Amino acid sequence: MKRVSFIILASFLLHTLNSFGQVNSSDLEKKVEKIHRRILTVDSHIDTPQRLMDKGFDISKRHDQQKDHSKVDFPRMREGGMDASFFAVFVSQDRRTQEGYFQAKLRADALFNSIYAVLARFPEEAGLAISPADAYRLKKHGKRAIFIGMENGYPIGNDLSLIQIYYSKGARYITLCHTRNNDICDSSTDSTENNGLSEFGRSVVKFMNKIGMMVDVSHISDKSFYDVIALSKAPVIASHSCARALCDNPRNMDDDMLRTLAKNGGVIQVCFLNAYVKKHDPNTATVSDVVDHIDHIVRVAGINHVGIGSDFDGGGGVIGCSDVSQMKNITLELLKRGYTIRDIRKIWGENLMRVMKKVSKISRKLNPPCNC
Repeated sequence: MKRVSFIILASFLLHTLNSFGQVNSSDLEKKVEKIHRRILTVDSHIDTPQRLMDKGFDISKRHDQQKDHSKVDFPRMREGGMDASFFAVFVSQDRRTQEGYFQAKLRADALFNSIYAVLARFPEEAGLAISPADAYRLKKHGKRAIFIGMENGYPIGNDLSLIQIYYSKGARYITLCHTRNNDICDSSTDSTENNGLSEFGRSVVKFMNKIGMMVDVSHISDKSFYDVIALSKAPVIASHSCARALCDNPRNMDDDMLRTLAKNGGVIQVCFLNAYVKKHDPNTATVSDVVDHIDHIVRVAGINHVGIGSDFDGGGGVIGCSDVSQMKNITLELLKRGYTIRDIRKIWGENLMRVMKKVSKISRKLNPPCNC
């Protein structure tokens, strides 16, 4: 409570000083640059692999989002002070048949391959990260760290062995479902079918815990969320979600869910998609609105349980942070509201990296070495 009260007071004082012109904006901008040099910044969800599948798209070149609507490339990542991003292997929901699963697997494999091809083509720009240590090492060498996450468990079909295969390909989380129900669980934007996790879904969560893969609860129904929390032995993440109290969208998390996530030790990564930030007034969401969600989550769940998951190239982007080149504006707004460098370090990646480490540690406990 004292921590929250301090942030609120500091925010009020800084806004008051700004109104009298006593805070030098250039000094704040210099501080932002210094912070981004010192900390690891991580975006837990971007859909750029879909772009990589487009013929002629070159991620090593700076693109104009006004012309081709792209949000992410290596030059703009550098410009925005972004060190690491989770590239999403996203496969939309389709037929839940063996043929449907086969096609979904083909699409997932193609997206994995598109990421590998880029990393092989531009080794001086970026490298694959499968652990927090990789991300810190790549930053030290001036490269972008590319993590992989899977959005939608649909390509798994009903075959648990595929989870291990996707883990071996570098995936470090799976968003259990997308906008429609699948064989794992119910979606937040579909009808009640499984009443939360299915029996197969329970096996999926247990298996992900066992191998050390983060369970992503973005997109899943409230009942599915509580089922996951009750079952998982490891902290979970919401890779791109916001606070329902500020934007009443079923994709967002209400306050009880936020408190439950905090007790689990997990983290919610705030999304920049307008409909999840400011539903009643779409296409007008701003950086300030995004940080309002961060403020709310800090008040409800605590500073250790919030991060950033922009959803760039998947619909994400707000006024003032419409592509990755403008990510420093989030840091600037956090500073204006009184967040400390330690707070900002946690929000920009430390919280998520902590969860990754904890998930790996629990996996090792679930798989003790054989003394045979």
